[in-house]
Amino acid sequence: MRRTVIAGLLFAGSATAALAADPAAGEKVFKMQCGICHAVVAGENRVGPTLFGVVGRPAGSVPGFNYTPDHKKLGITWDAASLDKYLTNPRAMVPDTSMVYGGLKDDAERADLVAYLETLH
Repeated sequence: MRRTVIAGLLFAGSATAALAADPAAGEKVFKMQCGICHAVVAGENRVGPTLFGVVGRPAGSVPGFNYTPDHKKLGITWDAASLDKYLTNPRAMVPDTSMVYGGLKDDAERADLVAYLETLH
């Protein structure tokens, strides 16, 4: 029994390490897939709102950006889990989103992107 528990803990630790996100890789994903519409500078809105400080910010709250009604009433504060869900399939979470992006299906790339977004403060 003890060996099983130890083996399980070792496996869980190696699985976590394998899923560790890389903000530098996420920055590359951002530049390729997000940077055309979103800035990472405070107060700089483009086609999409600035993503500076997105983690910890209430959804639909960037001054000067015209959010859709569903986005305004989403009622969440962006964190890693909500960003992961949104970036997987934006329209599943916010049906009337003006974001035309279809989503990032690759789990590792999405984790890297979220890790990068967490650095923007």
